[in-house]
Amino acid sequence: MQNSKLGRGFESLIPKNFDTSILAPEDERIKKLNVSLLEPNPEQPRVHFDEKALQELADSIKQHGVLQPLVVTPHGDTYYIIAGERRWRAAKIAGLKTVPAVSRTTKQLERLELALVENVQRVNLSPLEQAASIQYLHDQFSLDYITIGSRLGKAAVTVQNTARLLQLPKPAMEALRDKKISEGHARTILSLKEEKDQLILLDLIQKNDWSVRQAERYVVAHKKGTSTAASALKKVATVSPQTEKLTKILQTKVTLKRTAKGGKLEIGFKNDTELKRIVNFISKK
Repeated sequence: MQNSKLGRGFESLIPKNFDTSILAPEDERIKKLNVSLLEPNPEQPRVHFDEKALQELADSIKQHGVLQPLVVTPHGDTYYIIAGERRWRAAKIAGLKTVPAVSRTTKQLERLELALVENVQRVNLSPLEQAASIQYLHDQFSLDYITIGSRLGKAAVTVQNTARLLQLPKPAMEALRDKKISEGHARTILSLKEEKDQLILLDLIQKNDWSVRQAERYVVAHKKGTSTAASALKKVATVSPQTEKLTKILQTKVTLKRTAKGGKLEIGFKNDTELKRIVNFISKK
């Protein structure tokens, strides 16, 4: 008789196909709910869903399934959809009978929403942390930015612009997180549509220690039709500590134009008399 092997580890006591989700707390468990038991939330402000986009999502669901569970709350014998109505509609188009969902009570949802609102209002929260909290309120509670703004005491456009920080390219996110660029820089980067242009601007901001205003001037020049970053950069007149010092010394405006390699200084003058004064001053030095 062959001795049974012991000491194979705790994993030997759990079947490989064991559903570990049942070990999670009740309110965090993902359930499979019949699509017929789900109803749109009557307080959901969104009433129009793009049919083409829904069909594209349905095609993806046919291939990969519903990757992110819906958030629902019990309502009698059915459930109201708190977040994921679009996924639910697409799942029905795809012919699915059930969808993954996490069920939360109304009180749990209210507590979570209140905690998120309080979290966004914390002074020491970073821009990206604020953005993540706002986006979670938008996605998981189907709240529009106007509603979120009213609860935070902020303008809807401010809330939406903060949430957009999550659309930054990864290197820009890291620079913002590490405080190498400011939130103003990040928003200016987002004003460029193409990621390659965003990364070029990020690099220029960090290499040249540009202010937000300088970055904005670059974007304006770029959007006017310049074909390359270098040619756009030639049009960007900038102010630096050095030019400010020269302005005081020469008593006239001095600006800097960066180029792909170095740059050039521009000394302004109003008339020939002022030009002669500047030349004489420099000649004596």
